[in-house]
Amino acid sequence: MSSYPTLARFDFPVALAVSSASEVLSFDGDVEAVHPWKSVTKPLAALAVLVAVDQGRVGLDDPAGPEGSTVRHLLAHASGLPFEAGAVLQRPGLRRVYSNQGFEVLGDHVAAAVGEPFPEWTRAAVLEPLELTSVTLDGSPAHAASGSAHDVLALGLEMLTPTLISAELGETARTVAFPGLSGVLPGFGRQDHNDWGLGYEIRDHKSPHWTGASNSPATFGHFGQSGSFVWVDPDAGLVAAFLGAESFRSEVHGELWPLLNDEILAAHRA
Repeated sequence: MSSYPTLARFDFPVALAVSSASEVLSFDGDVEAVHPWKSVTKPLAALAVLVAVDQGRVGLDDPAGPEGSTVRHLLAHASGLPFEAGAVLQRPGLRRVYSNQGFEVLGDHVAAAVGEPFPEWTRAAVLEPLELTSVTLDGSPAHAASGSAHDVLALGLEMLTPTLISAELGETARTVAFPGLSGVLPGFGRQDHNDWGLGYEIRDHKSPHWTGASNSPATFGHFGQSGSFVWVDPDAGLVAAFLGAESFRSEVHGELWPLLNDEILAAHRA
């Protein structure tokens, strides 16, 4: 029986994996089953970009995207590009506009810099070194990955304690980029401080939010419309990964995820 009562309230198959930096704390459901990640692809893609940055192949402040935009703007959803393909909405750095298109532009920029398609670079730079054997990325760096909850957890552990990039760059990635920007957090509405790092959403004091009320403001990660999430709470030293058989619904995931995440923290916080 799970130590997280809220899991029983999901009326479809789900998988949850929780770990500290040193040991796996719990597995619930089929953590080896492969599901679409949707936007949980973005932290994976961001890590592949950061490997290119760490190797000196790409610079965070290299021009990329619309005029005045950089790699940093694209990673932080501050480039001014819209959610999907379309005209630029505003100048870079003015507002936080969550953008799949921005990640696709970013993938093209990195592919040109490293000399191979972005999915192949991601496989060589991240998937193979971390042995994420269930994961495939065949398409958009914004939403096209699939894999198991076990491998989402492994990605989260790399986000907590980087091995593929320097500790300094890892810290930069989980620090707010372009502080103070407002914007809409998909599924949870407008946020006056819609904080993001470099590919990672930062919890701060957002309300409502998909993490728990007891998650540290420093918590960072991502959720996806497939009903997926990964979060890293550096203050608690915990990582949690969730996949499910049904797509995100605000009346289900939006209600149950915060309760579940508070249960995880209550069970394992040091």
